[in-house]
Amino acid sequence: MLIEVLKSKLHCVQVTEANLNYMGSITIDEDLMDAANLIAGEKVQIVNNNNGERFETYIIKGERGSGCICLNGAAARKCVVGDTVIIIAYALMDFEEAKSYNPVVVFPVDNKIQK
Repeated sequence: MLIEVLKSKLHCVQVTEANLNYMGSITIDEDLMDAANLIAGEKVQIVNNNNGERFETYIIKGERGSGCICLNGAAARKCVVGDTVIIIAYALMDFEEAKSYNPVVVFPVDNKIQK
């Protein structure tokens, strides 16, 4: 049996841009993507800590080192610049495998990875 479990998350990053005139998605700084084991095109859940909204979209790779967290298209109506969001990715795993899996959880500071 496969179950859906937390794969990785970016905890409490700030929205830097909301671009309504785009086809959709979320653009994420490539450094943040690497740290959280996320890839372009991956489906993610966005949780907005400011207004309680939860929605799904997919990732577009953003400029490395930019700190970019940009909601695009209809998703831009769910957040405003400055909102704090959690970006969550899930994975399907065998039940037994999931028991020992350790998700990647990243706590950026000012949308940057601390070395």
